[in-house]
Amino acid sequence: MYHYQVIKNRRTLLERAEKFISDVYFTDCNLRGRLYGPSCPVESLSSFLTPKRISFSEAEKQTFQLAKVGDSFGPTWWTCWFKVSLCIPEAWKGKEVHFLWESDGEGMVWRDGQPVQGLTKEGQKTSYVLTESLTDEEPHSLCLYVELACNGLFGAGQRSMIAPPDLDRKYSLQRAELVIFNRGADELLVDFEMLVDIVKLLGENDQRGFQALFTANEMVNVCDVTDPNSFLAAQKLSKKFFSQKNGESQHVIHAMGHCHIDTGQSTTYWEGGSEDHAWLWPYEETIRKCARSWVTAIRLMEKNADFIFTCSQAQQLEWVKKWYPGLYSQIQHFASRGQFVPVGGTWVEMDGNLPSGESMVRQFLEGQRFFHKEFGRYCTEFWLPDTFGYSAQLPQIMQGCGLTRFLTQKLSWNLINKFPHSTFFWEGLDGSQVLTHFPPGDTYEMKCKVEDLLNSVRNNKDKGRANHSAVLFGYGDGGGGPTQRMLQRLERIRDTDGLPRVQMSSPDQLFSALEADSRLLCTWTGELFLELHNGSYTTQAQIKKGNRQCETLLHDVEVASSLALLRNPSFQYPTDRLHRLWRLLLLNQFHDVIPGTCIEMVVKDALKYYQEIRSAGAGLLQEACRSLLAEKGVPEGKEGSPSLALNTLPWERSEVIQLPGGAAEPTLALVKVPSVGIAAVTESVEPDCPVSVSTQVDGTVVMENGILRVTVDKAGRVASICLVNSNRETIADGCFGNQFVMFDDVPLYWDAWDVMDYHLQTRKPVSGVIHPVEVVHSGGLRGSVKFSLRISEKSTISQELVLDAQCPYVKFHTEVRTRPVTLKDHRTGLKQKNEMQLKLLSLGFPQVLDMSFSPPYCPVLT
Repeated sequence: MYHYQVIKNRRTLLERAEKFISDVYFTDCNLRGRLYGPSCPVESLSSFLTPKRISFSEAEKQTFQLAKVGDSFGPTWWTCWFKVSLCIPEAWKGKEVHFLWESDGEGMVWRDGQPVQGLTKEGQKTSYVLTESLTDEEPHSLCLYVELACNGLFGAGQRSMIAPPDLDRKYSLQRAELVIFNRGADELLVDFEMLVDIVKLLGENDQRGFQALFTANEMVNVCDVTDPNSFLAAQKLSKKFFSQKNGESQHVIHAMGHCHIDTGQSTTYWEGGSEDHAWLWPYEETIRKCARSWVTAIRLMEKNADFIFTCSQAQQLEWVKKWYPGLYSQIQHFASRGQFVPVGGTWVEMDGNLPSGESMVRQFLEGQRFFHKEFGRYCTEFWLPDTFGYSAQLPQIMQGCGLTRFLTQKLSWNLINKFPHSTFFWEGLDGSQVLTHFPPGDTYEMKCKVEDLLNSVRNNKDKGRANHSAVLFGYGDGGGGPTQRMLQRLERIRDTDGLPRVQMSSPDQLFSALEADSRLLCTWTGELFLELHNGSYTTQAQIKKGNRQCETLLHDVEVASSLALLRNPSFQYPTDRLHRLWRLLLLNQFHDVIPGTCIEMVVKDALKYYQEIRSAGAGLLQEACRSLLAEKGVPEGKEGSPSLALNTLPWERSEVIQLPGGAAEPTLALVKVPSVGIAAVTESVEPDCPVSVSTQVDGTVVMENGILRVTVDKAGRVASICLVNSNRETIADGCFGNQFVMFDDVPLYWDAWDVMDYHLQTRKPVSGVIHPVEVVHSGGLRGSVKFSLRISEKSTISQELVLDAQCPYVKFHTEVRTRPVTLKDHRTGLKQKNEMQLKLLSLGFPQVLDMSFSPPYCPVLT
């Protein structure tokens, strides 16, 4: 048989294969154009629009109005419910039939009162499978509901994902119809996709790449897109290529489905209250994102018995349990089969630096309790892929909470110095070690493409030390998760020569493989520092302040309540109320809330939550204090009764406190309170060395308490802090202890996240004095001075410096006032984050300025 010899040019053959599966070129005669067969419109379509997020049972009772494809709905954050009547043609018997839906909003299909499929165009989920092979016994007429969220996968930013939301945006319905799905064409498309990627990514110097190229070309030769019977010949060629195996030394990829969803807080979901918000979308939307993503994962598990899906954040699971009980039962079923794998061990994926050590312990306590109660197991892997650095105390906390393994990938974002390891032992402050893995593909939302697998090998920084790595696949951040197409890709390349081996795995299987061959792994000691997003330490300082105040308050409530219970057995310890407040605080420690890297609405709501904690916590503290007063025999509220001071810290303290009362001048008292105890307040107690305050001829003020001697110039700057006994000066010559300095705050991209290194080049000391230093307290128990400066035309700063008797430190009470930025300012490009970064230079080192929250205080009991 004569065979015409053809010179096979790489470029022309590669472009030929690409055009054969293109969704832009030649779709009238290529394979992509045969993915869908005949279609028919839905029988009827009607809609109902609401600003609220309501349950299905409430939605189906509403009055629906006639709707059609092409209509727009909104505005942003509203919900549009669609009622869709379908009738599958009898002629489609034996065919795979899909309900095709395309919209720029996120959708959920409801069938028989239950969520069955998420629909997100941005997440490549645009169809719901009605039947894989239509039979006479199946219903041909049915009614579906589609719950459409008026927002995209990543919120509704104006012209940019991280820009403020466009609250007036409308969302259109582009497609709603029944179609015959060509499964053979779909399978062949996957073959071509993988072959084309192998050709491009292995390059011109790789033999395996040319084998893929010639295989793809021969497949085009034998494939007649008008004759589905020809697909088998093409698939036979691809199967031969993909079945050629690897050697035993090949790197092993552990693939696991994942769906990172940025968490938020919702206390009013489906109850018509005020909205709550998360990173780029309302907090309430987080719940629906979880349901849309996880119900899709469940559908994939039903069709793919080896598919494994990992899920972190106990809070999200609790939400789904409450609002989607049917879906939650399915999750528990597949969890018992080992396909739906809870990971992480924490309540939310919290920030890794800003919460206190106690809060981090509570994150694990709440999370581990939930996972054990709901799934019968504690997590052994800490899962924190997307936070902005990691405190050196975490390994010790993890070990204490039963977790010995850690997975993250955020350090791959380091701007200058790339972190040197992918798999290593991380050692904490006390020597505790945890096995740590950074997926070398440098993302937690891979798509199972050839590029993802090759990057996982090429980027592995521990070649020769670790031969296993993770691929976390699925759309993330905004939810979505894995797709059937991703699983099809993995199936093709499980063990194909030229690529790493791939196996579907759980986190336990990955880490067990790494542990089995860990003798050569290196150890990293101390903090895992992210060289990016350092602006998150100062952005939205009120959120940080609220977090720290609430952490301290809840600690004090627990100490006071414990003392009250010990001394008065009839006292009712507020277990449930404290539990609720702690969970609310833990939610606000999510890694896009406490750093302030969230939309404006989040900030407002976070501050409301802190106020709720403060209000309820203060009430609980008062209850415990009343019980302690009663135990001491002190009549509550009786005039002339003695005051008591409570010390909630584990060491004895002597401090100056302010007594309650309505006097114009506050009454101060020196108290000495034992460790975790109470003591009577006696106003007549005199300090060993009273504070002296003297004003010098040049306007300088000197305060001294026998421990420190503080010199403040007339502009309010601390020129000297001297230790009296040793005559040691702590302020370098020519420097000031509280010199306020302005820096430009214009980063490269992430405006709420970043402060770039070049901002140091525009340092501008604040020197405009509005009110020079003046004495507020003239000595005795307390000495203090205050002053105010002008930062700009819009902002001023005032500060009070306080030196108390017998106190070894100076307190700074600082207040910044600024004119609010208007909506007009936003629209004319004058939007500010904090106008400029404000920093305190002390002893030559910059520190974040938030001195208004002084060290833990002594609550006064009256």
